[in-house]
Amino acid sequence: MTTSSTRTLGRSGIQVPALTFGGNVFGWTIDRDTSFTLLDALLERGLWFIDTADVYSRWAPGNQGGESETIIGEWLKKSGRRQDIVLATKVGIEMAPGKTGLKPAYIRQAVEDSLRRLQTDYIDLYQAHRDDQDTPLAETLAVFDALIKEGKVRAIGASNYSAERLSEALRISERENLARYETLQPEYNLYDREGYESGLEQVAREHGLGVINYYSLASGFLSGKYRQPEDASKSKRGEGVVEKYLNARGLKILAALDRVAEAHSVTPTQVALAWQIARPGITAPIVSATSLQQLDELHKAIQLQLSAEEIAALTDASAY
Repeated sequence: MTTSSTRTLGRSGIQVPALTFGGNVFGWTIDRDTSFTLLDALLERGLWFIDTADVYSRWAPGNQGGESETIIGEWLKKSGRRQDIVLATKVGIEMAPGKTGLKPAYIRQAVEDSLRRLQTDYIDLYQAHRDDQDTPLAETLAVFDALIKEGKVRAIGASNYSAERLSEALRISERENLARYETLQPEYNLYDREGYESGLEQVAREHGLGVINYYSLASGFLSGKYRQPEDASKSKRGEGVVEKYLNARGLKILAALDRVAEAHSVTPTQVALAWQIARPGITAPIVSATSLQQLDELHKAIQLQLSAEEIAALTDASAY
């Protein structure tokens, strides 16, 4: 297991590699057997931090949610590798009518469901998948605190919170002496910078939170595979990617990625991830792969060292 570039999730003491693997693909774009192969390969490559959610992948036809957790649980049972991974999951997005939000009774029910599917007795990082403004923050934090004291959860995190609500939650934890959110999971990449940098980044850095950002490759745009309108046909999500990102700013970012990639004989994907890994405050961007070839490409991003000039050039090219 490679440990040379481990980072800590906030103040939790939990060590993770510089990339998080996004488990949304398990039971959605890859089947059980391929998922098992990828999970084995992740550990071989020192990528032992796996992030999923109870709701993955309810959106896929024929699925009801819980598919990703179930596959991870079956792999854990078969491999016996629970001690070798850091496992993160989430609660809060609707699983079924009435099964949603962050009310204490529902979190209690949801954590037991997740533990059962994952075939484990503890979750390393349990995250509020999105803010629930109908439930007082103190109530949600109190039940999370209880789960930590009971040994069912090691640390808690927040995803999709505004800077204001995250700050308020951290204040409440301190005032009420409750467990605090140790991590933040925001959308962040070279193109989508403003949402995180305009407020959340300051809160995260001020409070020493770990940041594990999603959409780190802007739905594949930063890989460079969408360069003209016709490229929309390259994937199911291609049309939306082209519509959102294929504009003057997007092309400027791709050109900068190409220049740096060429200088290092690497891919734009690796450069886009290396820029994030190098950013102060970012702990481990979330990436997904559906094949060993993709996984190897992502893994190499950890070894890529960009110069200060290259980082500045990418930052300038993606200015908003």
